[in-house]
Amino acid sequence: MEGPRRIGERAPVPKAYELIADDRLTDGRHGRGTRVRRQRTPVVRHNGRHQWEKDRARQPLATRARTGATEHDTGLPSHHLVFDAKYRETKAPKDLADAFGVPDGTVLLERTYRTRCAAETAPFSLVTSYLVRDVVAGNPDLLDDSNEPWPGGTQNQLLTVGIEVGRIEERFTARPPTPEEAQELELPPGTPVILLRKTSYDTGGRVVDVTDVTLPGDRTELVFVTPLERW
Repeated sequence: MEGPRRIGERAPVPKAYELIADDRLTDGRHGRGTRVRRQRTPVVRHNGRHQWEKDRARQPLATRARTGATEHDTGLPSHHLVFDAKYRETKAPKDLADAFGVPDGTVLLERTYRTRCAAETAPFSLVTSYLVRDVVAGNPDLLDDSNEPWPGGTQNQLLTVGIEVGRIEERFTARPPTPEEAQELELPPGTPVILLRKTSYDTGGRVVDVTDVTLPGDRTELVFVTPLERW
């Protein structure tokens, strides 16, 4: 039986390796040995972010340009982030058509986002947002991904075509990642992903945005605060 160890005394190599492995700080791949993984930047997603985004949507451009949702969730400044956005038009499959309340095959604007810390290689999450193209086509700038990152995010984009978001619904599930998700998010073996379907409604109850987010289970914290009315 191993006795107590003095402060500063090194653990035997096998024991030290065991401690590191237990914390999932190692990455072992066949034929490539085992290396210690860099700790990833944690993301704290708080449900209060939606009101923060709405308040920010009507701020002056200079204010909106200073920060964004990722900065809010990670605490990182904008210059430490690498952002990528790609747009394309696609026809709505049944599940998205039902969500928007439009016919199957309605043209949607699909927007794919990836944001990562400049010192890391994996994105914080995999994000795909859908808008009904005809709803936002009144502002051609909203159809052009070269305008990203858009100061004020989606709520400001919708504001430019006269839409105010009145309610956001989020549904979470969890499952093992697909091989493609595990590779892109650089997940340690056995790490699950959290799936988020975020649906935004305007003040009249119409669905105006559907966003699917895949979050890595090893570095995402979800925080929900529910104010309660006093008796």
